[in-house]
Amino acid sequence: MSLGGDTGMPQQDAQHDFAIARRRRALAKLRERLRHEPDDVSVILPFEEVVEALGRRSERDLGLQSITLDSIVGTVGRRRSEFDRSFRPASPGVRGRWERIATARRRGEAMPPIDVYRVGELHFVVDGHHRVSVARALGDTHIDAYVKEVRTKVGAKRELVLRDLPLKRHERIFRERVPLRAELWDRIQLTDEWRYALLATLVEAWGLRACHDREQLLSRAEIAEAWFHEEYEPVVALLAEAGIGGTGTGTERYVRIAMLRYLLLTRQDWSDEVLEQLLGEVEHPAVASEDTMVLQILKELK
Repeated sequence: MSLGGDTGMPQQDAQHDFAIARRRRALAKLRERLRHEPDDVSVILPFEEVVEALGRRSERDLGLQSITLDSIVGTVGRRRSEFDRSFRPASPGVRGRWERIATARRRGEAMPPIDVYRVGELHFVVDGHHRVSVARALGDTHIDAYVKEVRTKVGAKRELVLRDLPLKRHERIFRERVPLRAELWDRIQLTDEWRYALLATLVEAWGLRACHDREQLLSRAEIAEAWFHEEYEPVVALLAEAGIGGTGTGTERYVRIAMLRYLLLTRQDWSDEVLEQLLGEVEHPAVASEDTMVLQILKELK
């Protein structure tokens, strides 16, 4: 069970386990640096920041459950410097309590369940950080936990890292402004947070014109549904068929061409004439180069 074997002396074995866990933490940091991975790849996730970015909807008590240790990647109110995302000890300051728990484990003492919040596929420790760390170090795969689930407007998958939070925050705001059904929302894919705000503005502008054309006031949900089927789907298909719009997802190609249409032509409709003008501008730019957004879009369309 132990990282360092079993000598029959629980306290000494626990000390050795802590030393090995700390060494594994150092080796993990070294691998990240050598692979030029982002600095936050192993940073423990802060519960409040994650929930604020995703948008809290509701909370419910799920009671006692057995949860997988590798789903525990965050903390509630703990200093990030004490443990990393894999709950390896990141500070020598946690040694005393860590070794006491490891010693008790080696003596066969039962550990009380930990307390966690569940957000999407992730768990955040309220109480039991050292127990999680010791359990992972000793090779456990599951741990008993009292679970409270926090439901959020935007989901959280296992791969969520700290640098994703600004993108998730903008994604949440976009969902509030453009309330698409779940199966349609899954087809909206953006990788830069600022594009969510831009896309929401494009949808709202389209919706204003749609209300005028229909001579009736549409709800946000009705505008979102109509925009997706009448504007977004056919334009994305057209861009894919014509092989234009630059790299990236269909949504990113749509945002580029729709924004370029608005900036250059101040229009919200599509026609053969509009497309010809836009394609001509992409191939032979005639725009005065002071509009940095136009220049950026043209660059991405190449």
